[in-house]
Amino acid sequence: MADHSVFRITKELSDLQKNSDLSLAVACRDIDVRNVKALIIGPHETPYEFGFFEFAFKFNKEYPRKSPQVNAITTNGGRCRFNPNIYANGRVCLSILGTWRGERGEEWSAAQGLESILLSIQSLMSTNPYENEPGFEDANEASDKKNQKDYVQKIRHETLRISVIQRLEEYLKIGADGAVPPPEPPKESYDLDIDTVEDESNIPFEPFKDLCKRRFLWYFDSYLAAVQKGKEETKEGQAFVRMPFEGSSNTMEGKFNYSELERRLHTIKQALDSESSAWAAEGLLAKAKESTVAVNLQRQFEQIVESFKRSGAAHNLELEDNNPFTWVLTYFGKPMTNLDGGLFRAKLFFSPRFPEEQPRIKFETRLFHHRIAVDGTPCYVAPASRREDVKTHIEAIIDALEEDHPPYDPRTLVHPEAFKLYWGSSEDRRSYNRRLRRSVQQSME
Repeated sequence: MADHSVFRITKELSDLQKNSDLSLAVACRDIDVRNVKALIIGPHETPYEFGFFEFAFKFNKEYPRKSPQVNAITTNGGRCRFNPNIYANGRVCLSILGTWRGERGEEWSAAQGLESILLSIQSLMSTNPYENEPGFEDANEASDKKNQKDYVQKIRHETLRISVIQRLEEYLKIGADGAVPPPEPPKESYDLDIDTVEDESNIPFEPFKDLCKRRFLWYFDSYLAAVQKGKEETKEGQAFVRMPFEGSSNTMEGKFNYSELERRLHTIKQALDSESSAWAAEGLLAKAKESTVAVNLQRQFEQIVESFKRSGAAHNLELEDNNPFTWVLTYFGKPMTNLDGGLFRAKLFFSPRFPEEQPRIKFETRLFHHRIAVDGTPCYVAPASRREDVKTHIEAIIDALEEDHPPYDPRTLVHPEAFKLYWGSSEDRRSYNRRLRRSVQQSME
């Protein structure tokens, strides 16, 4: 039974990690497959939008006959209840987990698994989470309608404050006063061929650290838009309204302070940009030491340049300051498309810990495009199985730029204005095309 459960968990983890679902991520330590961490990114057009919500799964030996234990981790240290069904103490109330009474047929079955639990939790993160409270269908009074609105407003504020800002500040070691520590001096040794034996139990397990940093750069403008919306709908310093279903130790208390959240968002953005730039200096030392990563990146660079020549691709690739950790891509717009005639320059920043830390890309030439953020960060997805292959990243960026008929996917919303026009009315789309063409023409000026 034990072997069967481990096999089943391993397969489910593998399937989810191969999946290109941009709103779910899972990970575990190699030595401990029964303890799984999961990340749910809050759905678009909900007060949870693009928040980072972490959960811990503990699988017993009777899995899948019995459901795993699931705990919410994103609770501000047990002080914040993010949903009527997600308690401040981490309890997740779902009928399939046996933690909530459900209708007949809603209980756990061996046909369900990790993904179905995550999707069930994600479905709780709705446009109107107040309706998850039992008895909601009987609530039609004016006071309940006001409660629903008040509840949405405080969830939006705390999603930004706790799930996004606090998480990123912790990752970046930003102090309470907003002070950003200087980049750590480059390490003296990058000889990754030497085996080092480390006690894993002493190393913090932060599998979503790099993912959250990169997604923050995708969704930065959406976070600022949420702040603006919050400022318009609430008063600074106004206390949160307690909901009828919130108990004394199972509540969401606080005050609205969107100006402070806005300042902290800008500090995080600045720290992430500085971190990317610091990789160049760190990379030069790694190159001097002929580290495995430096040698690998240099070889990949040469191979991609050669493949561009062989295929006749017009794109150009060079190293900045002969540094294998900073690449410069010159992209030529595809003929017979809206990008035709454009000349766009993008920088690829690589970490000396690549591929554990994935590359960060920024277009330096302004391009009005629904898959490129205002600051030039492209929204693209490289296959998880080939994350160490830089050519795959470059191809994925170009595919995102050139895709003729992309499926509507709000998880790729990185430029709110361009996204809204692209997916709007036919007149909106014409306006989008005009703006795109104008940026293409300006790229050659």
